[in-house]
Amino acid sequence: MDLPEPIDRFFRATDGATLASAFAAHAVVHDEGETHRGPDAIRAWWQSGKDRYCHSTRPEAIDGTTVHAHVSGDFPGSPARLRFAFVIEDDLIARLEIK
Repeated sequence: MDLPEPIDRFFRATDGATLASAFAAHAVVHDEGETHRGPDAIRAWWQSGKDRYCHSTRPEAIDGTTVHAHVSGDFPGSPARLRFAFVIEDDLIARLEIK
C-alpha cells in the first residue's frame, strides 16, 4: 500500500523518537477520549499504548489521508478495525484522530 511518507513513518515506527519525528511541533492526537499535544506528549502516548496493550497495527486501506487498519493486542475487543484520520501539513502530521 502506498502511504504518504509521514503516515508511513507513523505506522512503521518501532520507537518513540521515530514516531515523534512524523509529527509537527503543534500536532494534536485524539484517541480514547484524550488529547495529546506536541511530539513529546504524542511520543509518551504511543509508548504507553505499546507498553499497556502490546499491540500491532496493519494498514488495510487508505482514502485520501484516512487509513483503515487492523489492530490487535492485549485489549478488550481485540482485534479491531480502527480509522486513523490524518491531517498533513508541510509533510508532517498536524492532527490525528483515531476511532
